[in-house]
Amino acid sequence: MAVTLEHHGSVVGVRRGLSSRAAAEAYIGGVCFKLGPPLLIGAELEWLTAHSAYRRPGAVAPRPPLDLVAAALGPYAPQTIAPASPARPLPGGSRVTIEPGGQIELSSAACPDAARLCARLDSDTRLLRQLLGTKSIRLVWAAADTGRRPQRMLRLPRYHAMERYLGGIGPFGALMMCNTAATQVSVDAGTDPAELAARWQTLYMIGPALLAAFARSPALCGAPPGVWASQRMRTWLRLDYARTRPPVQEWADPVSGYARWALDAPLLCVRRPAPARQETDGECAWSAPPGATFADWISGALDDEVGRRPGYDDLDYHLTTLFPPVRAAGHLEVRYLDAQPGDSWSVPIRVIEALMSTSAVVRDASTLAAPTAGRWLDAARHGLADPQIRTVATDLLETAAEHATTAAAPAIHAAARRCRAGRPPEESGDRA
Repeated sequence: MAVTLEHHGSVVGVRRGLSSRAAAEAYIGGVCFKLGPPLLIGAELEWLTAHSAYRRPGAVAPRPPLDLVAAALGPYAPQTIAPASPARPLPGGSRVTIEPGGQIELSSAACPDAARLCARLDSDTRLLRQLLGTKSIRLVWAAADTGRRPQRMLRLPRYHAMERYLGGIGPFGALMMCNTAATQVSVDAGTDPAELAARWQTLYMIGPALLAAFARSPALCGAPPGVWASQRMRTWLRLDYARTRPPVQEWADPVSGYARWALDAPLLCVRRPAPARQETDGECAWSAPPGATFADWISGALDDEVGRRPGYDDLDYHLTTLFPPVRAAGHLEVRYLDAQPGDSWSVPIRVIEALMSTSAVVRDASTLAAPTAGRWLDAARHGLADPQIRTVATDLLETAAEHATTAAAPAIHAAARRCRAGRPPEESGDRA
């Protein structure tokens, strides 16, 4: 269920026929919100990486070269760093991808429950660490890089365009791309429009409290001054309001609201045929006309600048350049959780599963979260130091523990006690 943000190749508008805004809105509604019984759960785990072989006493370990990462991963290496790789999934079904700053991500296969999901991710994580260890590469259990300035490692046109576009807004684009890591959870949208709306609304409403409950990135190298519980989420919230802060509270229907918002979001890039894999020096090959939206492109306003109208593949690609706290990708993708230390990444996965387990629990969670709904900046800045956010976070975790499996409940109860005491997730001590 996880959706990787890495795309490559020179495919340009292969599926034509995107004739109007109405057709685009209808398409988005169909591909971003797939209806059916909510039976599956997936996750993405991200880690910073460090090359321990070249660490000097007292110095910060550098990022490992991507050719070394590819050699360590062998047949599991993604084609973005090893074009000839078969890019096989790991034995547990997870696929390895690489983020712009060299972060490594495991994108799970969809599973019928969190217990099987976490078991498979755990086995794949262990194998991943072993493979990387053969080249002295460590996974770093941190949500934000505290010792290294942002450095883009992945040299692809997409990320060149992203770096250029976001760099024109502020400093947070490079920090987000290169110096942060998250735990993401994906769940099915729902059986019918009413259930979909309830699940969508609840995932947003519980977001600030759960962001605070699992915030563990108070320091971020290169970030502007400021005291934040989650510097990682700060980067997302400050990144680009037009693509990260949809006005969901104004939407009577999330399907039509998301479609309109997506089409009115600025174009981050426009794919062009060559070079397919490596960016060119100087001018950005995939840069988009400044200020243009996808709706502008459909209408013909960019005919002179781009030279063609968009196809459905272009729209699919545009949707991957939107970064809201919950993204619609057929399923619902929760993106507001910091990477967790050690193997505690399983806790937020099990919390989301429990809070989405039945329609009644979804309603209860929504009611509990109502006092802090929309308080994203407060949650990222103050975390559990905010009394109201701390109370809501504790209540949500206790509710999740009541509806979790017998095996999962103790860890969620422990997280609730930690929140009540105002303590962030414990550090693992593993730093770059």
